[in-house]
Amino acid sequence: MKILVAVDGSAYAKRMVAYLAAHDEWLGPQHQYTVLTVVPAVPTRAAAVFDKETLQAYYDDESEKAFKPVRGTLKKLGINVEYVAKIGNAAELIGKTADRGKYDLLVMGSRGLGSLGNLVLGSVVTKVLAQCETPVLLVR
Repeated sequence: MKILVAVDGSAYAKRMVAYLAAHDEWLGPQHQYTVLTVVPAVPTRAAAVFDKETLQAYYDDESEKAFKPVRGTLKKLGINVEYVAKIGNAAELIGKTADRGKYDLLVMGSRGLGSLGNLVLGSVVTKVLAQCETPVLLVR
């Protein structure tokens, strides 16, 4: 099975990886894993102030903050993982990556705010579910 795991460095993402680690059917050498994080783009006017190397270093640092909590867990388990960082809108890029990459499953952590919280705050998960054709496993 080809599995895309979306992470953002939050406690919810850590909990999601712990859930995967506790369930052999989701985590094992029989699957192919890609861990994805999406860093919001620096606004164009602000980005124009920095040179490309500084801006890229910022994006790399932000990506590593998201990857670090899961990298150790997956390494301890001996799981072979590809790490991918993208820049832009998280919901849009997660959904497009899952569909275009022909993944069998997308796994995401969720805060579980409920419909009122989603209405007020919006939700990456809600937006991904609305646009993504790949099956999604949400871990709360």
